[in-house]
Amino acid sequence: MYKAFQEDNISLTEAKEAAERLSFYPMMFQAAVALNRTGILQALQNAGRKGATSEELSKETGISQYGVETLLEAGLSLDLVKLMEPYRYRIGKTGSFWLMDKQTVANTDFVQDICYPGTFRLEEAIREEKPAGLKELGDWPTIYHGLSKLPKREKDSWFNFDHHYSDQAFPQAREEVFKFNPKSMLDIGGNTGKWSFLCVENDPDVHMTIVDLPSQTGLANPRIKEAGLEHRISTHEQNVLDEHYELPKNQDAVWMSQFLDCFSPQQIKHILSHAKDALSENGRVFILETFWDMQDSMTATYCLHGTSLYFTAMANGNSKMYDSARMIQYVEEVGLEVEKMVATVGYYHSLMICRRK
Repeated sequence: MYKAFQEDNISLTEAKEAAERLSFYPMMFQAAVALNRTGILQALQNAGRKGATSEELSKETGISQYGVETLLEAGLSLDLVKLMEPYRYRIGKTGSFWLMDKQTVANTDFVQDICYPGTFRLEEAIREEKPAGLKELGDWPTIYHGLSKLPKREKDSWFNFDHHYSDQAFPQAREEVFKFNPKSMLDIGGNTGKWSFLCVENDPDVHMTIVDLPSQTGLANPRIKEAGLEHRISTHEQNVLDEHYELPKNQDAVWMSQFLDCFSPQQIKHILSHAKDALSENGRVFILETFWDMQDSMTATYCLHGTSLYFTAMANGNSKMYDSARMIQYVEEVGLEVEKMVATVGYYHSLMICRRK
């Protein structure tokens, strides 16, 4: 993956064209979102091979013919739609994916509803290492303090994005974790408890403890009670960035999924140190992450690099999607070692299995 970023083999013409397209990316993204949310793309999808005229689309969507044509012309340059004859359009292959592909929809809603307005403060966030754009959503120190307070649309977009990526990785990750037969496990950053619920379904003897901020354990506790699992799943309210604290001890496993990418290098080492101290003699730390250098496609890496900008501008101002070498470095600096790396878990994740040196 690193080699792909070392090469620069495009022509000068291609380079200039790429730079020009980049200059209009923000506006063209908004056009693509509007094509979807106004119903224009869905109307073209429904029209099938015969397509539809801009006048027909205007009547169906309630958008003026001027507005329909303006968006469709942007859609031509984005390859979302195709021109059959003057003012008659059909949906393109890319447009169908933009409209219906679950991953693309999750990415798009997340960027539009969570990231977009605040990303205009990215430079400020980079300079100050604070989430300068978060004020567009609420007055919180990090986005994690405000997740439960987001309006429904924004909350749905955040959790759909987060769960889309974790859900497809969890089944295989669970198989890897339970090869070690853990009977006690900390689920650090467990959110609503999705991983913990999967684990107690898998093993009748394992006890899970969800470690998270009070705002998050407050969401998990009602679900635990409703399922009648209070004896199997506990919660431990803790800000893992506090200087001095203790986690429940003698744990066979400490699990962190898509969690450490939410923190700065120093904070990661702080968290890992406490995780190490919580382990039983033969316990292990399991780190499930989407490392950008371990992806099978450049598109996946592109999306992860984009997600890093969300962490900077919106989430906390000092974290990002890390490459695997950096994470191994942080693991080793706190007295752990990587026992095994499962390179591909689901589509995009890798599982790092660590133990004390």
